[in-house]
Amino acid sequence: MGEAGKLTIQINDAGSVTAMLYPAAKNNRAAVTIILGHGAGADQMSGFMRMAAEGLAARGLDALTFNFLYKEQKRGAPDPKAKLESCYRAVIEATRQQKKLKDNRLVIGGKSMGGRIASQVAAQDSDRIAGLVFLGYPLHPPGRLDKMRDEHLPQIKAPMLFVQGSRDAFGTEDEIKSIIKKHRLKADLYVVTSGDHSFKVPKSVKPQQQVYEEVMDEVARWCREL
Repeated sequence: MGEAGKLTIQINDAGSVTAMLYPAAKNNRAAVTIILGHGAGADQMSGFMRMAAEGLAARGLDALTFNFLYKEQKRGAPDPKAKLESCYRAVIEATRQQKKLKDNRLVIGGKSMGGRIASQVAAQDSDRIAGLVFLGYPLHPPGRLDKMRDEHLPQIKAPMLFVQGSRDAFGTEDEIKSIIKKHRLKADLYVVTSGDHSFKVPKSVKPQQQVYEEVMDEVARWCREL
């Protein structure tokens, strides 16, 4: 795996954001690019985001992370929905124009909010998207089952992979199973047993790094089989 490279992506007239491209291991390339958006509270340089991107690149995927505008501009609260979506769209288009990536199949997704915004973008147009990967899908705010975020999911044509902790306060294993069944989604579910929203497990279950490695193995395997 090569060194991560920094890109600058123009977001309409709103400014630009920084993206990081983690090249796939040359001896194991899958010809897949995976774009990962960060969660609401941390940017693309968080430990989780770097671990995910580096782990997937080592497994043969070209991985790209980016900052949403509000994080790039060091603001605390996420931008409105339309602004988050337009940022993600601009990143998709810029990725498609990268010479080294143009023949790759494209998978989009991300951690929590990043995955949700990817799903909203794909619900409007998923024609050239091979799949979506959700690393902890935020089905609802904790304790707020009256604020479900699943209405748009049936409009997504591409296959989806939900990676979900069994004790995720934003959507349990059973809740994700239920919406997959309810909407007859073209989706797979990988459950992190005893995992929370960031796949953290009690020390008595297994070593945390092993949990992350198993998640990356599953994501890479799923993307290769698309």
